[in-house]
Amino acid sequence: MSPLSSLLRRSAPSDAEASQVASARTDPSAESPSAGSPSAEAPPRGGLVEIRGVHKSFGELEVLRGIDLAIAPGEVTAVLGPSGSGKSTLLRAINHLEPVSSGLISVDGEVIGYRRIGDRLHELREPEVLRQRTAIGMVFQSFNLFAHMTALENITEAPRRALGAPRREAEAHARELLALVGLSEKADAYPRQLSGGQQQRVAIARALALRPKVLLFDEPTSALDPELVEEVLAVIRSLARAGTTLVIVTHEISFARDVADTVVFMDQGRIVEQGPPAKVIDAPAHERTRTFLQRVRTGAAPASEDPAGSADPAADPAPGARTPPPTTPRTTPEDRS
Repeated sequence: MSPLSSLLRRSAPSDAEASQVASARTDPSAESPSAGSPSAEAPPRGGLVEIRGVHKSFGELEVLRGIDLAIAPGEVTAVLGPSGSGKSTLLRAINHLEPVSSGLISVDGEVIGYRRIGDRLHELREPEVLRQRTAIGMVFQSFNLFAHMTALENITEAPRRALGAPRREAEAHARELLALVGLSEKADAYPRQLSGGQQQRVAIARALALRPKVLLFDEPTSALDPELVEEVLAVIRSLARAGTTLVIVTHEISFARDVADTVVFMDQGRIVEQGPPAKVIDAPAHERTRTFLQRVRTGAAPASEDPAGSADPAADPAPGARTPPPTTPRTTPEDRS
């Protein structure tokens, strides 16, 4: 087991959860070690994400128009699409930063943001939503680090507030996560002392601090200088190998091809096409997908996300944490790892 897999390992699932996960997997070779060996450590179990009939409107503007999508445990799903297609809104709906107008989203069978009573759904209170979000991490475009806290403090804030973790335990885990993203020496640095790539890696470590089942990335490299992109993508690649369910909104087409199990192409609030990268990216069936990919490859497509999804004034950087003020990354191209 890799060091990252060990750090992200959650407690073993119940028999019912194990059955659900097993039925969702399509690759028999991905099964966990035999339960007959009590000392064997199971790999981290990603969450099963189910999105059914989801619509989302902002006033008269319908941003999501009937989204149906299932993401198997441990699967990496890349979401592509032009600006205004609803990609970020869908991502934010998964952890209930944007309540859906209709339909439902569940992780491992638990409806996110609502309680089912009979045939009706009742929205959960904020403390209950925050509890659910401990299993759904999110990495934003703009880092959202607390400017007045060090890198170490940014990572320990959510475990201490949301889970009541002791300071010493939270700090020890945070140092391990900083090591995994190549920033051991930056534990005591403040965001203003870090480059954009370093800030984003701290944000990834912070999202991992609660050992989430599902990790959401909203254009994680869009705010970075080109020379800093690869270091962040390398960290995400290591997460993809660790077994956490990843949903990544991105315009990095070659990265999506390399890391994703499934690629989803969205346009005008709908899923136009989905499937393995070899199908959607290399041999798309729909003309709209082909046009988009051609424009991205030639540099003609914008890299920004839809306005409804990118506006993020109320987004919590992590469950139980306060909303930080914006931070300004250093513009120096050097980014020591």
